[in-house]
Amino acid sequence: MTDLKPISTLLLSCMITAVFTSSQAQQTPQPEDPALKIYREVPKKVNDLVHTKLNVRFDYKKRYMYGKEWVTLKPHFYPTDTLRLDAKGMDLKTIAVVKNGKNIPLKFTYQDSLTVAIKLDKVYHNNENYTIYIDYTAKPNELKVKGSAAINDAKGLYFINPDGTEKDKPTQIWTQGETESSSAWFPTIDKPSQKTSEEISMTVPAKYVTLSNGKLTLQKNNADGTRTDTWVQDLPHSPYLFMMAVGDFKIYKDKWRNKEVNYYLEPKYAPYAKEIFGMTPEAIEFYSKTLGVDFPWYKYAQIVVRDYVSGAMENTSATLHGAYVQATHRELLDAYYNNGRSTIVHELFHQWFGDYVTAESWSNLTVNESFANFSETIWAEHKYGKDVADEHNYIDMQNYLRSPNARTKNLVRFHYADKEDVFDVVTYQKGGRILNMLRNYLGNEAFYKGLGIYLKTNAFKNGEAQQLRLALEEASGLDLNWFFNQWYYAAGHPILDISYKWDDATKTQTVYLQQSQDGQIFKLPMAIDIYADGKKTRHKIWMNTQNDTLTFKLGGKPDLVNVDGDKILLTQKTDHKTLEEFAFQYFNAPLYLDRLEAINAAADKQSDNTAQKILIAALNDKYYGLRDKAIRTIKLSNDAIRAQAQPILAKLAQTDDNTLVQAQAITALGSLKASGNINLFKQALSSQSYAVQGAALNAIDLLDPALAMNLAKNYEADNKGGLTVALMDVYASNGSDAQWPFVYKQFDEAGPQGKFNVVRKFAVMAGRVEKPEYTQQGITQIKQLGITYKSIGAGDVAIKLITDIKEQRQKLKDDSSVKAADEAIKLITDAK
Repeated sequence: MTDLKPISTLLLSCMITAVFTSSQAQQTPQPEDPALKIYREVPKKVNDLVHTKLNVRFDYKKRYMYGKEWVTLKPHFYPTDTLRLDAKGMDLKTIAVVKNGKNIPLKFTYQDSLTVAIKLDKVYHNNENYTIYIDYTAKPNELKVKGSAAINDAKGLYFINPDGTEKDKPTQIWTQGETESSSAWFPTIDKPSQKTSEEISMTVPAKYVTLSNGKLTLQKNNADGTRTDTWVQDLPHSPYLFMMAVGDFKIYKDKWRNKEVNYYLEPKYAPYAKEIFGMTPEAIEFYSKTLGVDFPWYKYAQIVVRDYVSGAMENTSATLHGAYVQATHRELLDAYYNNGRSTIVHELFHQWFGDYVTAESWSNLTVNESFANFSETIWAEHKYGKDVADEHNYIDMQNYLRSPNARTKNLVRFHYADKEDVFDVVTYQKGGRILNMLRNYLGNEAFYKGLGIYLKTNAFKNGEAQQLRLALEEASGLDLNWFFNQWYYAAGHPILDISYKWDDATKTQTVYLQQSQDGQIFKLPMAIDIYADGKKTRHKIWMNTQNDTLTFKLGGKPDLVNVDGDKILLTQKTDHKTLEEFAFQYFNAPLYLDRLEAINAAADKQSDNTAQKILIAALNDKYYGLRDKAIRTIKLSNDAIRAQAQPILAKLAQTDDNTLVQAQAITALGSLKASGNINLFKQALSSQSYAVQGAALNAIDLLDPALAMNLAKNYEADNKGGLTVALMDVYASNGSDAQWPFVYKQFDEAGPQGKFNVVRKFAVMAGRVEKPEYTQQGITQIKQLGITYKSIGAGDVAIKLITDIKEQRQKLKDDSSVKAADEAIKLITDAK
């Protein structure tokens, strides 16, 4: 399953930032759930799946799937005459054992509509296979289930616009199996510890394309205008990784070595398939060589669908993506290493960690998701450079550190209230950072050799963190119990305070390290780099206690002592360097975080000449992410900074090779409200970058709102990303009922990320328009957003926005909208 950033972390942060202050956004710790005291054991294996054969067809009108299944099993070890299958919300018509080609009916009990208990025809032993035939109807839309922060729904099978009544939305069918939702569309033992080969035959309207796991082995045209496609997955994998997709897709055919690599997109995005997914063969090659294990499946396909309930899903050999990865050439100009591109490689890495070797239980989800998160960093390092990788890794760490209650949760989690709870910033962002620490400690060669041992030892089977430890110990020859005990089987992180003292009389540099967190004291191997006399000397040390004092005899006072020289520790850090030392660090230490720390240190001291020196230099940093950071940090209200920065900003706005830096420079210049920049802003409107155009339009709006309103009309037919947000800003601030249909249409058609980006402005305009029906359209949209993402805190934010709208409408004596607001608030409050 994709990284949480697209759904949980970024979406909610956009919404909260727009409405509340950071202190208001913090969640109050909840009383401990009694379920957290329950040990979640690995499900016992009575029977093992061997092979699953499905023959399915779809009823678009009823939103049903009619299925016939032949599932082959065998007792795991002990003899048994019973079988229990997960089968959620189905009509089970026939259950029989297949004997000599004949179906012999069996007795079964299906009382809870979740599992079916089947009485077999005899006692079977673990050297005997048996095949069960099931005739059933899946009714996913009638299934009452809940999702999680990572996966906001769990009905398994989804009909998208099945009647074709939603304009500009394609008709599609797709599935989502994780965590245990495949059993909503076929009976199975829906546990990650199970592995089965599969064959799926789908009968669909002949005009549609299908996709599933494995190889398309047969296509048969039927007399009724349908076609039956048969897909075969010979190699075993877990039931949650089964997938189907049906719809009007164009297929772009690529390849890696001699294997198929295909991209399935809506027809209007097909021309951009290579731009969206084209790095996939290179990434497959990189991961195969890095791990020492070639991509293990017959083919690799990626498909983009509408209304997906998460970010993406790593179904074996057939990853399914949400629509946010689908983009045009102009949108991709602003993409760089964005959520879409990091998700593409995240899901690909799952083909090894998750599909080839699967977590034996949700408690050990880390061996799936932490690795996929980790893969985003190593791909960034390979493809885009170390600065991009280090920024990605650092942002992940910050998302973990800022998450309420994350410090109380173990990475390997044997106690949880609901399995969905394990899909969080601990499993993803913290877990990925931990793997990068381990790579740094062991070195690339030993680390990747260990991963190869883990994969080969457990191929097509299941794994857990202890097997990972053993593989890494075998490769490195080092004992790693200390590392796994503190990072995998215990919670929290070090809160590290670093201070310094130089004794000129004895030429001694002292470094004081203190851990102040509650709970365990961490063992921290780290590098300390000392810069003196024009050179850097590295000291490798271990912090083993709560307080450590380190001394270094030197020839003279060092220019810099850089603790954690590799900037790899997972820690909340306070580093008591002077501003002059941070300045030296910016200009001499090599890493992204070295420079970022210096920029942050300068941020609050901008009247200081040294701070100004750092910030002005950072405007021309070699890495675009830090140029962008510096632009956001500088205070142009400071005369000295403005005088130095303004010509640099003008140059960046016009010539920087990164469109996001250009856009940020334009935004900064726009904040000056200097009429002399108006021509620069007008010229920027001709950019192919939506981000640059959006920044320019907003800058013009600050100078001349009437001109911005007039110019905005030119972009209503072609706008995405930053330009769409700018249009919403301009219209929300200056527009009237005449602009509402455009604003409403943009909001309605936006994906979750797009909605969260503009929801505050949307709410402001909804409260201001004259027509009550327009206001009520806005209330309905915000209400739905709050309900859909209530599990990640969006409900409170939506209520705040609707309350603001209500207050505006009360002043306008709009009783019908006030009533609609009250009803919406109640629905959000009551939503589960």
